[in-house]
Amino acid sequence: MKNALSMMTAALLAATALQPAQAADPESCKTVNLSDPGWTDINSTNGIATTILEGLGYDPIVTTLSVPIGYQAMKNGEIDVFLGNWMPAQQKFIDELNEAKAVDVLNKNLAGAKFTLAVPSYISGAGVSDFSNLAEHAEKFDSKIHGIAPGSPANANIQRMIDSGDFGLKEWEVVESSEQGVLSQVSRNVRREKWIVFLAWAPHPMNNEFDLTYLSGGDEYFGPNFGGADVFTLSRTGWSGECANAAKFFENLTFTVEMESALMGNILNDGLSPEDAATQWLQNNPASLTAWLDGVQTLDGQNGLEAVRAHLGIQ
Repeated sequence: MKNALSMMTAALLAATALQPAQAADPESCKTVNLSDPGWTDINSTNGIATTILEGLGYDPIVTTLSVPIGYQAMKNGEIDVFLGNWMPAQQKFIDELNEAKAVDVLNKNLAGAKFTLAVPSYISGAGVSDFSNLAEHAEKFDSKIHGIAPGSPANANIQRMIDSGDFGLKEWEVVESSEQGVLSQVSRNVRREKWIVFLAWAPHPMNNEFDLTYLSGGDEYFGPNFGGADVFTLSRTGWSGECANAAKFFENLTFTVEMESALMGNILNDGLSPEDAATQWLQNNPASLTAWLDGVQTLDGQNGLEAVRAHLGIQ
């Protein structure tokens, strides 16, 4: 009898072992749509996210959209996740999205960021260290503030400041450009020690490449602590309930200023794609995966950490 029971138990265990794991998310969650405003910091974080999602068996798709269009796409259900909700700079957009009940906040993915106007330090050494110092040097600055991509909330914020007449900048203009465009202009001016005031932020390798001074006095427009910012991960309303396993990964996914700056340097200075930069960073920092994949499975229900390590070739 004991032998018969043992054989039955062994057969049941073997049958259980042969059963496929239950899917962690429905097949409808396989494609994860992310938006990217074209900023290198979000290129970097999207690179990390997509590389890991691929290891989990998902099919991430990143679409380049300006911030306003990206949020509209979330309202329409066309974008699932956005890793670049800079606050408080994007407060107006969030208020509109909350009013429409269009998004959920999954987590704060970055603390300690900053985002305001800056000048090369040879200019601060000449007396420009505060927003209130700009107007008296209008001729040297050519009455221009260099912003980022057209349609960005930051440019709108600078224009609002100009229109208000604060700081005597009524006749000034915002020069809109890509991230690479404005930094190329900064580089040219720095080489010649020409004057320029521009929108700067951290994380970014510009803080290591240039000797910069972030201007004080802009709290009303950029917030305290030199535009001190936190960055949040948003998902379209309902997505985290539909795709709980993928959402768990995004809830776990956090970054540091130093990490993002390193990734951005690999992209901007070394010419790596966001995916290659992410793969290289993850292979060199595999311990990060443990926290990010805590409680996360592959799409088909396997161990998520083991699958991603195998996907990255980490022993």
